[in-house]
Amino acid sequence: MEAIGAVIIDMKGSTTPGPADEGVDRHVGEERGTPVGRRVVLGMLGLGAVGVATGATIQNGLDNLLASVSSKDPTGVTGLLPGGGGFQFYNAASFIPHRTAETYRLTIDGLVDRPATYTLAELRAMPRTRLMRDVQCVTGWRVPRTAWTGVALSHLLELAGVKQEGKALHLTCYDGVYTESLTLEQARRPDILVAYDMNDQPVTEAHGGPVRLYVAPMYFYKSAKWLAGITVTDSVQRGYWEEYGYDIDAWVGRSNGREDAPTA
Repeated sequence: MEAIGAVIIDMKGSTTPGPADEGVDRHVGEERGTPVGRRVVLGMLGLGAVGVATGATIQNGLDNLLASVSSKDPTGVTGLLPGGGGFQFYNAASFIPHRTAETYRLTIDGLVDRPATYTLAELRAMPRTRLMRDVQCVTGWRVPRTAWTGVALSHLLELAGVKQEGKALHLTCYDGVYTESLTLEQARRPDILVAYDMNDQPVTEAHGGPVRLYVAPMYFYKSAKWLAGITVTDSVQRGYWEEYGYDIDAWVGRSNGREDAPTA
């Protein structure tokens, strides 16, 4: 048994492959643990209510707790608890990387005239864009009307000055595992953000904060969490999930064999 705060989780039990989104590793044999029990659900209901009523710092901790419990919950019920917001928490690595507002850095390099490294404060000082869109996971779950605020990716590329031979972006994350890609044409869309707020609050660590990518028209696995680097390349490099057969151009409703309603 492992105790996390006031919630007790039974870590022993069967193993099942996980769903594929936001970086969950679905390799057969992945340790998932037994389904979350009644005590955990009741405890999380209380904790979620506390998070809804309190500030961003406490909510960040509660989101991390929800992420830890959700990763051991094959039923998906924890995604419906207060504080979870309907999201299911996945992670390709075995930990959540920690960067504070003071220590966070975003690097932009590769085929650009002006490589740069930005702090969170510098990103927040740039022109901001706020989008309200549904979030669609390739595994089927959907969270309606989620607000994202951040800097348009196209603005950062304009500041960097993409060289003529630049054709795509390679995106890296602070977990050291997850990667993603976009073509330059896709990256210049107005509905792709380097996001630092979610539902008008700072993006929590469990949701990929303090800064993550948000790609409105594509399945959520394209919206890389814990964004660390944006490298302009001369061709598309497959991202983490594309190496396992998922579509590179992950348009909602027009890829991965799915017919979901568009999100943008």
